[in-house]
Parts: sequence; structure tokens; C-alpha cells
Amino acid sequence: MDVKDDMKALLIGIDAGCLSVFERLYEADAIPNIRRICEEGISGPLESQIPPWTPSAWPSMYTGVNPGKHGVYGFVDYDGYDWHVVSGGDVKERALWSLLDEHGMSSVVVNVPVTHPPDEIDGAIVPGFIGPEDPTCHPRGTLEELRRKLGEYRVYPAYSRGDKEVTDAEKMDEYCALVGMRSEAFRYLVNEHEPDFGFVQFQKTDTVFHEFDGDPEKVERVYRTTDEEIGRILDEFDPEQVFIASDHGMGPYEKYEFRINEYLRDKGYVEITKGGKGMPSWNPIRDRLREGHDENTWEPSTAERLAAYAAKFGLTAERVGKGLKTVGLDDIARRYAPENVTRTANEQVDFPNSIAYMRARTELGVRINLEGREPAGVVPQSEYDTIRADLIEYLRGVSTPDGDPMFEDVAPREEYFHGPYLDKAVDIVTVPNNFEQFLSAHVLDGYFAPPTEPWNHKLDGVFAAKGVGIDTAASIEGAHLFDVAPTIMSALGIPYSDRMDGRVLPIVSDIGSDEYDSYDEFEAVSEAGDGVQDRLADLGYLE
Repeated sequence: MDVKDDMKALLIGIDAGCLSVFERLYEADAIPNIRRICEEGISGPLESQIPPWTPSAWPSMYTGVNPGKHGVYGFVDYDGYDWHVVSGGDVKERALWSLLDEHGMSSVVVNVPVTHPPDEIDGAIVPGFIGPEDPTCHPRGTLEELRRKLGEYRVYPAYSRGDKEVTDAEKMDEYCALVGMRSEAFRYLVNEHEPDFGFVQFQKTDTVFHEFDGDPEKVERVYRTTDEEIGRILDEFDPEQVFIASDHGMGPYEKYEFRINEYLRDKGYVEITKGGKGMPSWNPIRDRLREGHDENTWEPSTAERLAAYAAKFGLTAERVGKGLKTVGLDDIARRYAPENVTRTANEQVDFPNSIAYMRARTELGVRINLEGREPAGVVPQSEYDTIRADLIEYLRGVSTPDGDPMFEDVAPREEYFHGPYLDKAVDIVTVPNNFEQFLSAHVLDGYFAPPTEPWNHKLDGVFAAKGVGIDTAASIEGAHLFDVAPTIMSALGIPYSDRMDGRVLPIVSDIGSDEYDSYDEFEAVSEAGDGVQDRLADLGYLE
């Protein structure tokens, strides 16, 4: 096979990749290609952002700005007390491939989270996680072409998580098949478009920890497959420069789960209700996306609303579950009952009538129900600073049953975020101590319990670079997620945006920044005279 050498830079995204995981796999010789890049080039920890979760962190990486500038803080965005699943349209800053496009450089981008609907660039984009199962791709028709040329291509597994009729062996086969699909699609599109810049992301390196509690054999198999596919890409295209980056790290949570809304309830800040939509839950949304629905929210079904109604009379899912367990039918109930019956039929935060609350645990913080900002805000603007200061003091004083501080930091949001979308952020940022403590937004008895997930995200991911012009003797100490985009742009000889929060890591020469059109200016120019309604209809926004 002839090796193509058109690609100048390749970015390999490994979700949840980190040196602590890599080094364990080195011992088993499971990831020789990743190891070669890290050891023959330069590698080190890559500090993630707050919050270090996929839907916010990947946009921060590919735009080089903090969530206060790009506008995505978690899996969902909020409109008052209602919410919708985030999409690429919620990212209000331009991606590095959009900036490269201005300089005549083409890109192929495959499986990167939060890129649906895709940008229109010279090259191709196949969106990944948190988009629908059949995402709109660029150019239009790309997904159909991939399936016609390569066979099956899916974003999500062909089973629902928790499906006990699918064996673990079958699930692992599906994981590895998905990893192969990313590589095959990427290689096909690179051959078709011959891009200057390539970006392929592997998601299952994260999911395997969540679904299988960090089972070492399953982790090793997913990483072996991922590494093999990375090897195929490198062998086929031999890019001048190769970069590895992750959105966050991964590790055990060996301390406690802290139910922050239960704590705030006892302090008089949270009111509760039974029934209704409740707090966001990714599981039902993920299943709908996996089924191919291009939906961006979740509404309670008839069964879920009936469960909520019954809960008002004391017939909660918890009580029913205990009764069924007594007669040995609890497994059947879990198998056939709608997942969200539990959520709608139990106590949950009454957002409009509460003073402050955690909306979703992945936001890592507390939101104040502020008058003039929230639809039914109960906290006057004049009392905001006092209430926030009191809450910060309370939360800083929380200790675990072992006497350890629950939080590494409790701070006003301005210490972590800045930009035009600051108001979307939580008012108080709560950073778990060493990311060994798990936060829960559920209203349940007691403040502390064992962590719901024994493996979850850590702050330190990984960055590695190897190739032409990469100074392997330089220091990348202090490398941050925001540094990835400006570093890659400088490596390609292209000025990065002056709005980026990151720096150019000293492994390449700093080309300097330039002023680019903002996201809104760029969108306005690209749509001018182009039939805005027709384009929105094409993207599925209008009937």
C-alpha cells in the first residue's frame, strides 16, 4: 500500500485518556502506537477545565476558549427551568478547523463530540457523541456514502446500556466494532479529501469505564483495539506531526457521594416536589439518540406522569420497589418499567420555588434562583451577593464522614469563567476534593453514600506530540486543555484567534494571534443571500 503524505497534522482524540491509564497498559504491551508517540515525542498531563466532562471540554479544546466564551457547560443547556440537549449550534465560538479553512487549509473531522450540525468547510465532518444516531454530515450525503462504501456506520452501540439480554462479550464486540468504524470512516474520508489537518476521536475509551466500572480486561481490550486502529491510520498516511489529546482523565472514586441538594434542603435553600420533568438525566436521552431520534429534550411519558401522580398519594417508586422485592418481582419491574418512572415518582427539586440548587451534578456547582434572570426568581438582586457568600461559606465547611474536606474549592463562578456566556454558568463552582468525591443532584435520604459510579472523571488528561518541528526537549508543564487549539494552529503555521484563552506550548514556535470574525459575524456572512430558511430546513430545524 502506498503511504500518502499530504496530511500535515493529525490530532487523535482519546476520551478520558491519561498517563495513569496508559502506563498500566504499557506493561501489557497493549498500546504500542500510543506509547511510541508519547515516548519518542513529548508527553505529559493535560489539565482539563471545570467542569471536566465531555460535552463542555471537547468544545473548549477545539475552540481554545473557556465555557464562558463558547457557551456550553454540560450535557444540557437551560432556558429558565427547562432544558435541552446541547448541540454544535450551542457552541458560540469558532472551531480550529473553521479558522484553518479561512487560510485555505482543509480538514477531515470524525466523531468529535458536539459537532452536530457540522460546519461547512473544505473537507468533511462526521459528528459524534451527543448528536443523533444518523447525524447530518458535511458534505451532505457523507454518512450515506460511508455506509454504501464501508457498510455499517453508527454513532452509538446497537444496544441500550443496562440491557441484560446482551452479554458482556457481545457488548465488548460492539465497542470494538465502533472503534473500527471511526478509523475506517476517517481513513476513507482522508483518501477522498486529502486534508491538511485530520482529527479523529475515540469515545469508547471513556465509556468502558462508566459501563463496566473500570474492569481492567475490558479496558485493555478497548485500548488494544483503539491502538491498532491508530496504527492503521499512521501507517496509511504518515502525517508530518501527530498530536494526542484527551478531554479529561479517568480514575477511581474511592471516597463518598455527596447529595448536595439534600444538604441545601436542610439549610432551607431547596424546596421539593413530586412529579414533573425533574432534573436532566442522560440515560433516556442517550437511548433516544441511539434510536435515531434527533430530539433535544425529554418529556415525561404517560406512564411516567401516572407514576408522578401516584407519588402524590405516597405510592413512590421506592415503596413499590420494596414491595416487589419482598415477593421476588423487583427484577421484572426494573426490566419492564420505564426508566424515568423512578425520577418522576420520587422527590425532586422544585426549581421555581427554591432559593438555590444544583441543576445537574456534571455542572459542578450551585445555581441561585435569581429574580430577573430566572422566570420565577425568588432571590432579589440586592440579596444575591449575601446569599452567594453564605452558601460559599456553608459549602466550604462541609466535611466527609472521615473528616476530610468535601471540596477542593468552592468559589464564585468568575474565578473559573469569563466571557459573554458567563450568565449560563452556575453561580458557585464546587470542585470535589481530588476528584475522589462524587456529587449527586438527587434528593435522597442522608448527605453521604458510596459513589454511584466507582470510576469517573479526573482533572488531568494527556497531551502528546511527535513529528517534524516538534521540540521534544521543551517543557509542557502546566499544559491546559485551552492550549491544544493554538498549539496546533501554530504548528501548522497559522495564526490562532486572539480570543483563545490558551497559549502555544513551547514545543513549536508561536506564530502569534490574529483577529478573526466572531462566531456571530461569521455566521451572518456565511448566510447572507444564501436562503437562511432553506438552510435551516436542510439542517432539520424547520419543517
